[in-house]
Parts: sequence; C-alpha cells; structure tokens
Amino acid sequence: MICITAPKLLRHFSGCALWPFILIKQKDLKRNKVFMNHERIHLRQQLELLVLPFYIWYMLEYTYYRTKGYSKQKAYRSIVFEREAYQNECDFSYLKNRKFWGFLKS
Repeated sequence: MICITAPKLLRHFSGCALWPFILIKQKDLKRNKVFMNHERIHLRQQLELLVLPFYIWYMLEYTYYRTKGYSKQKAYRSIVFEREAYQNECDFSYLKNRKFWGFLKS
C-alpha cells in the first residue's frame, strides 16, 4: 500500500483507494487508524475483484441508488463496498479474519 497526499484531486473526499494507492487530502490522515483501515478494506475488495470490475460495480451501484432518488450521501453509504468498510473500519483485525468477498455479507 502506498499513501499519496493529493488535495487537489480530492475536493469532495478525505481519501480514496485506487489500487494500489490510497490518496489522501491531508497528511495527518495517514495517522488516523480508522480512516486507513477503511481504505485498506477497499484495497482488499479491489484486489478480490481484479480491480476494474470493482470500479464498474461501485459506479453501477451508486448510479442505481441515485436513480432510486437517494441523496448523494445516502447512495454512497448504500454501496455494498462502503457498507462493509464502514461496518468494520474500527475492527483492526478485520482484514486478518475477513472471508473472501466479505462485502457480500454486509
């Protein structure tokens, strides 16, 4: 995992996992264990789906929820990958014990 500070790219987000990088808006986020665990969960999801299908699935799901009338925030939080990451971001042993395609259980 490589962490890159990219404030201009991340106007609307604190960070973003783009295999194999974690892009962050501010340097101090590297020390935020919960934030970094959340992004590492996304890296695992991306790896399991061989990267490109992850992004396609992510955008399709976001688009689906937006067309159902969800707000941007609610659509984002409804994506299966985000549900798994948010549910487990405080569990620092989660990635050690996580089952393959764990996002399907979220």
